[in-house]
Amino acid sequence: MAGGTLEHAALAAAVVTRLGLALEGGRCRICSSALRIRVLATGLTTYPDVSVICGPRQVDPEDKNSITNPILLVEVTSESTEQYDRGEKFEHFQRIPSLREYVLVSHAGRTIEVRRCEADGSWTSHVAHAGERAELTSAECMLDVDGLYDASIDPTE
Repeated sequence: MAGGTLEHAALAAAVVTRLGLALEGGRCRICSSALRIRVLATGLTTYPDVSVICGPRQVDPEDKNSITNPILLVEVTSESTEQYDRGEKFEHFQRIPSLREYVLVSHAGRTIEVRRCEADGSWTSHVAHAGERAELTSAECMLDVDGLYDASIDPTE
């Protein structure tokens, strides 16, 4: 979210850092919000806070700078984007054949929701709160809720 708050930027950076450490040396690549994702089925082009791509990247035939095959997308919610992130944007993301998980990191409290595409194509929701860990099966790692939020807090405040 360009022009976001310090808290939003810090949470997104904490996700990138934590996932980067968990995925280091593996088959997946983590990318920041600078990477453009294209949903070929709907035409949506967007910049999620965090994207994970495993294996060779697939580019949009019309735009070589847009990737079409993320396995994991993360959005840090905000007051102004939460409804869109949970609703219409998710409807678009569900149309990405490679997407296995969509993660929503709450701006309002220590909560991480993982929406997972199951083997039958249905989507399930798994919520982790303070003191818990969110399992990311697509990337074979966990996100510690408190660790993530603690890493985004300004130690001088």
